[in-house]
Amino acid sequence: MTTTAPPVDDRPGGPAGADERLLGASPLRKLLGRPELGSVVGALAVFVFFSFVADSFLQLSSFGTVLYAASTIGIMAVPVALLMIGGEFDLSAGVMVTSSALVSSMFSFQMTANVWVGVLVSLLVTLAFGVFNGVMLTRTKLPSFIITLGTFLMLTGLNLGLTKLISGTVSTKSIGDMEGFPSARKLFASQLTLGGVELKVTILWWAGLVALATWILLRTRFGNWIFAVGGNADAARAVGVPVLRTKIALYMGVAFCAWIAGQHLLFSFDVVQSGEGVGNELIYIIAAVIGGCLITGGYGSAIGSAVGAFIFGMTSKGIVYAEWNPDWFKFFLGAMLLLATLLNAWVRKRAEATR
Repeated sequence: MTTTAPPVDDRPGGPAGADERLLGASPLRKLLGRPELGSVVGALAVFVFFSFVADSFLQLSSFGTVLYAASTIGIMAVPVALLMIGGEFDLSAGVMVTSSALVSSMFSFQMTANVWVGVLVSLLVTLAFGVFNGVMLTRTKLPSFIITLGTFLMLTGLNLGLTKLISGTVSTKSIGDMEGFPSARKLFASQLTLGGVELKVTILWWAGLVALATWILLRTRFGNWIFAVGGNADAARAVGVPVLRTKIALYMGVAFCAWIAGQHLLFSFDVVQSGEGVGNELIYIIAAVIGGCLITGGYGSAIGSAVGAFIFGMTSKGIVYAEWNPDWFKFFLGAMLLLATLLNAWVRKRAEATR
């Protein structure tokens, strides 16, 4: 006489032993698993706080100003977030923005060319900076902190030295009367009115970059590579992920967005100060960390970086609207960084506990 084993219940939500990939995820579990959850909670808290302490904070005109401040940081926070998810840093991102603007301005002025020629040359040069960072990182095996710190110092010196050598001062010559300037300004530094609110075109650039980066992370093979490389580069390489190419591409992404931000800087004022941008790289990293990116890599989102940049915009302008001393801004920024990091860590632990 033979006996037969009882059938195994492998339905979703079945008994222990069922494939966990078949288990249904509750809405709460999905929510707790989102890396940007902590930053959204923080953004709501900052919004409510300044709504009470600053009477003009809720005005439509103020909203446009806050969005503009957020967009100037958010354009760079997006690629920096992707780079951090991939497990790397870029300390040269801030001065690279200025380098992009300087190349475009000085090439156009010195060659007496259409400004669009300078814009395209600047794109190639800036992308070359990104390739340099990526190749140096992958070839030398040195930490990205050291590589990009070196690039930061070199670009800082080049920005100042070449500007003084070519222009005779620490700023570039005006290119406002050159051919192509109006069309370039329209693309990089114009503004539009929507519902009675003046919005800078950088807000559209920012929104487009967030949407593109989110699609890449969640819907493409390259997005899977980014998470894999940031989580464990050796394991990713073992399963066929092109680790070196992925990291170089991420640095090129930072360089491309630095080019966009640099052209906005140039065509907003038609001159560029060579010392600008120093210190901004830390703000980009802070926005990404507040948005849920882990320092160790392998975790984060582009949407989270956008929320982090929005918190930066609300804080920087909210202090002004509240008529506080702006010297306190860095204090609040540091406090938000610590609180957001703690909150993100708590949210991630809760998400892991519900699996």
